[in-house]
Amino acid sequence: MRFESNILTSEQAIELENKYGAHNYHPLPVVISRGEGVFLWDVEGKKYYDFLAAYSAVNQGHCHPRIIQALVDQASKLTLTSRAFHNDVLGEYEEFMTQLFGFDKLLPMNTGVEGGETAIKLARRWGYDVKGVKKYEAKIIFAEGNFWGRTLSAISASTDPTSYTGFGPFMPGFEIVPYNDIPSLEKAFEDPNVVAFMVEPIQGEAGVVVPDEGYLKKVSALCKAKMFYSLLMKYKQESREPEKC
Repeated sequence: MRFESNILTSEQAIELENKYGAHNYHPLPVVISRGEGVFLWDVEGKKYYDFLAAYSAVNQGHCHPRIIQALVDQASKLTLTSRAFHNDVLGEYEEFMTQLFGFDKLLPMNTGVEGGETAIKLARRWGYDVKGVKKYEAKIIFAEGNFWGRTLSAISASTDPTSYTGFGPFMPGFEIVPYNDIPSLEKAFEDPNVVAFMVEPIQGEAGVVVPDEGYLKKVSALCKAKMFYSLLMKYKQESREPEKC
């Protein structure tokens, strides 16, 4: 059976998704048709508050007129450029964001999981080029209970069987320590092949898990100390005079 999209009932829309869509989520039985600000309406016209905001991807609200106008204005002038070219807005955006957050440089990403993947690549590259880790032996430490997406790298770091079961083999060089546990992290950092620690400030996939006060400051201090120590050791190694025969 085929339905016209503008006359679908909630039951018909759900039926179409169940029949033709891959079942990777279990959404609520609500079929959203439009949104405005903090409100959503289903196809029958029932009004809802949106307390999810697409996992915060639309935490500015739905269909804000200034945002819509900016989208229309830009799309009518230039819709997209690949990174094969420069464009006249990227540099201005990067300047604004680096100044806002106090960064040196910025690499925009389309998704959060893509940002996580790129962070791992950067850490590994730093490990090989700067720290001096042997080829393909770099290790990334993750906190138990993490969730940062559903790519193979993300599920390789997961401790949730519902995320990783049936998808192996997994990414090598990933190790897990308990969340909110500084001694375990210090122990893991004794391995000279460790190049990074990825951690959520507040874990949110299986509830809201908040670490002890001061945990993140201690994590930051450990990471900075290890980075400094690695650079110092590399400098000493490179500046050491060859032994005489």
